[in-house]
Formats: sequence, structure tokens, C-alpha cells
Amino acid sequence: MRIIDVHNHFYPPAYLDALKRGESSVTVKYDAEGNPEIHYPGDYNVAVPGHRDIAYRASVLEKEGVDTQIITLTTPGTHVETPAVAAHLAAITNDDFARIVQERSPRFASLATLPLNDPVASVKELRRAVEELKFPGAMLFSNVNGIALADERYWPLYEYANDKELVLHIHPTFPSGVEAMADYWLMPLVGFLMDTTLAAGKLVFSGVAERYPKIKWVLSHLGGAVPYLVERFDRGYKAFPECRANIRQLPSEYLKHWYYDTVNFNPKAIELAIDFAGVDHIMAGSDYPHAIGSIPLMKEALGALNISEADRAKIFGGNAAKLYKL
Repeated sequence: MRIIDVHNHFYPPAYLDALKRGESSVTVKYDAEGNPEIHYPGDYNVAVPGHRDIAYRASVLEKEGVDTQIITLTTPGTHVETPAVAAHLAAITNDDFARIVQERSPRFASLATLPLNDPVASVKELRRAVEELKFPGAMLFSNVNGIALADERYWPLYEYANDKELVLHIHPTFPSGVEAMADYWLMPLVGFLMDTTLAAGKLVFSGVAERYPKIKWVLSHLGGAVPYLVERFDRGYKAFPECRANIRQLPSEYLKHWYYDTVNFNPKAIELAIDFAGVDHIMAGSDYPHAIGSIPLMKEALGALNISEADRAKIFGGNAAKLYKL
């Protein structure tokens, strides 16, 4: 059974080197084991070998039986920089990703990183990543320094993505209301999931999903709370004129056509998402190599689903192979 992991993260060498040289607002420290700690407002990531050593990572995938990973940059993203630095870091990240894919395909594929705090530069970099580097799309963060993805400044980006029928995978970042999440790691445990849900809701209710129907939207972490709350979205559509102003169908009619990665290792939660969006819209994800991610738990959860083996094969890799044209 082919396994394609669509949600995982890598810091490419050129990006890390730029951070270490101080070409960024991000601070790099080191832990007791010598791993870089990437500090940014409100959080930090420890870049363990799996985050930064592609040969080590490939050996892990070989051991775990993962055929392909769609690698992406993770938080903080380039949008925390000045626009010029963001564009530079996005470009060198994408070049490094393209080199890894060229050297190690089919073990790795990639989505583009964009300088989202500069919408014009984002269109330019997405065009380069798709037309020159041959990426199938990009990863977007759930908000851009507090600006919603549904904001009209991003519509030219979506127009291009729609014309090319690209994948846009939404990943959470520093959420709204983060001041209430300062302890117990509540930002990634709760805030990330809610920010993804908020981003999805705004993209639908604003009319973006209707205006650009050919974009292949992917939501991280099983869509945050989308499969659980979508019935409430539909009730809002029926109850409030504002929720009907920009769309002609129930929110669920748009969201059930989106894709959901399985970075939620509760089989019952995954089955809820399957009931909502259909088995063809669920794809394996591990969040490797973050401390909260796990390839073994991903495999265990998918193995426990009460579905046919044919459907299990779709979730493990078949759906992603079709979506990313692997």
C-alpha cells in the first residue's frame, strides 16, 4: 500500500543558514543537544535532525515505509519578516525544495513557500514555483500577521491558483486571541485548530471558495474543527442574511469538496471527517518531525479505521497521488 504523507515540515539548509547569519527577524539559539531553536513571537521550534537533515529524514521514511512526503516550511513562515526579506527567504526556500525534489524524487515532493505579507510578490513567486520549479501549489498560513486569507488583497493570488487548478494547503500559525493561550502549550493545542477553522469559515462566507472553484483547498489537522462545526455554519447561513450575502449554497456544499489531512490521530475523528467530506477527500498526514507529530501514530490511526481496504489505500496514498499528480 503506497503511503504519501501530505503534512510534514522541513527547514531547508539555505533558509536555516540565512537565519543563522542574522538575515531575519527570527532568533536562532541552540538546545543542549546542539539542535537549532528557532524563536519567533510567541513560540519556538526545535529543529531536530528530521527537520534539517534530508538524508537522515529519508532513512526514517525508509524505515517507516513512507513512500513520499510533500515537504513544506513550517512556522514562523516568511511573512514575519519585512517584505523584501520575506521574498528573499521564500525564493531560497523554494529553490532548496526544488533541489531536494530533483535529487530525491519520488521520496519527496514539495509545496511552495510564499512571502504572504507582500501579495504582489506572492503571485510572482507562486508563478515561478509552478512554472519553473514545477510545484503543484503552495502552503498558506491561516492568517498573515493578523490579516485574513479571505482579504481581497489575496484575490489575485487565488485567480492565478484557480486558473492553474493548484493545491493550496492551509496551515495554522500565530492565532487571533493568542494572549489567552500563553500557558500549557494551548497555542498549538487549541489556537492552531481554531485559526484553521476561522480561515476556512471566512474563505467560504466571503465568497472566495465560490469565486475560485478550481482551487484544491487542503486543511491541516483534519480541518481544525470544520467537520464537527460545519452543521453550525449551515445554520448560520439559514439564520443570518450576512452569511448568505456572498454565497449561493450552504457552507457545507463548499467545504465537503475540500481536502483534509489526518493530523488528528483519533480514528473516530477521522471517520467523522470521512462521513462529512467522503473518503476521496481525506489524506494521510503525520506532522513529522514536530514533537506533537508522529508517523507511527498516523499509520496506527489509519489502520484502525472502520473502512474497506480499498478506501484505506485511498487515504494512505491514492488520493494524494491523484491530487498532487505524483
